[in-house]
Amino acid sequence: MDAATLKAMQAPIKETYREDAGKALVTLRARGSIDDQSIACKVETGRAIAIAGLHPATGGSGLELCSGDMLLEALVACAGVTLKAVATALEFNLRDATVVAEGDLDFRGTLGVDRDAPVGFRAIRLAFELDTDEPQDRIDALLKLTERYCVVFQTISVKPELTVNATLSGAAA
Repeated sequence: MDAATLKAMQAPIKETYREDAGKALVTLRARGSIDDQSIACKVETGRAIAIAGLHPATGGSGLELCSGDMLLEALVACAGVTLKAVATALEFNLRDATVVAEGDLDFRGTLGVDRDAPVGFRAIRLAFELDTDEPQDRIDALLKLTERYCVVFQTISVKPELTVNATLSGAAA
């Protein structure tokens, strides 16, 4: 896809959102159910069921997906798509790119071994390996815009409002 095609595809969408900001608000959903045989959660992905379980550092077998890995994979996916869209819009000569995310976890926090150890990632690093002959100022602009418009990056860098609730179903209701 070239810049003109991308802009033509997005122009009517952008105009709709300018005219009615409410139409830009979309609620995305994810759904999962606990496994009745093991400590795992079956996550509906829209394409298949992904089974998430404990990381081996917390007693898991390593056969199930780790939700920490899935978070990094979501960051890579979003950053990669955003990078490609921004490069296309800028008519940036990007022959190829690889996106890598890595994060540091201290599992003492997750396991309750040390109350001072954080639960969750201490640090996340996002890196892009670019095959381009573009000048550094254009590369810098590409990265700045990718960071700015990557939904997952922005979500984890600026904590959103979070709520938790429970409803009763089945015999308990």
